[in-house]
Amino acid sequence: MNPFYEEYGDYLKERFGRKMQKLTVDTGASCPNRDGTLGRGGCVYCCNEAFSPMAGSRESVAAQLERGKGFFARKYPSMRYLAYFQSHTSTNAGADVFLQQVRQAMDVSGVAGIVVGTRPDCMPDDVLSELAHINRGHMPVLVEYGMESACDATLLRINRCHTHADTVDAVRRTAGAGIDCGVHLIFGLPGEDEAVMLAAVDAVNAMPVRFVKFHQLQILRGTALARNVEQGRESVRLFGLEEYVEFCCRVVGRVRAGIAIDRFTAQAPASMVIAPRWGLKNHEFRALLHRRLTELANSRS
Repeated sequence: MNPFYEEYGDYLKERFGRKMQKLTVDTGASCPNRDGTLGRGGCVYCCNEAFSPMAGSRESVAAQLERGKGFFARKYPSMRYLAYFQSHTSTNAGADVFLQQVRQAMDVSGVAGIVVGTRPDCMPDDVLSELAHINRGHMPVLVEYGMESACDATLLRINRCHTHADTVDAVRRTAGAGIDCGVHLIFGLPGEDEAVMLAAVDAVNAMPVRFVKFHQLQILRGTALARNVEQGRESVRLFGLEEYVEFCCRVVGRVRAGIAIDRFTAQAPASMVIAPRWGLKNHEFRALLHRRLTELANSRS
């Protein structure tokens, strides 16, 4: 067990009674800030291909899951899986389409849970009600909301096209429906200093979330952020590695008990990353962080 914070993997073991593996699926849905519903262009930093190997797939949900299972089945024949609806905004295709895709995932052998990644303004009551029904009587459902920041000025600047109040409302409705939920936060967004970022952690603490995912801002090739920085229309102060380790130590000390931490870093393919280029895998960053947390704990004892 991690002595400094609850890890997401331990939370999953507690919830499911065993180790679980996420299998990412792409429903083909777009986002309301891409398709013109709320805006165009999407979030300025976003490149789904950077974090979702199935982004853009036109295979069925079942076919994507079967392919994902094949990657792990030989080495881990008894592994059980979470169908992770990650790419873009999975719930944006309409209730009937999305729920049919969820049911398709539930019918895949070895799938023991559903993880829905979506925007906080894209969880209508009819979808939430059906997910709550599945969670109560069929298999566990988890929901992850892209909060990204608690500052409305930042959300406007990065073209999120929703407010922090939308996040608070979605989390409260989801937790009220009996579904464990979590949020994502990005550290280093344009215009945010440490005080604003730590205030966002406090905002997470104030909500009924069960888990949280942090990561550093990355400037990725082909994104609006990359173009804006290159053309001088946007200024971004990126974390250095040692600086980010120290900052995450402060974050760990701030996250309240009862919230599991999934991760601290994003890890896009190196060919896509303009900056920062740390050259570390997620587990390597965690090792650095835990070493520093141990040093700080020993210095206080």
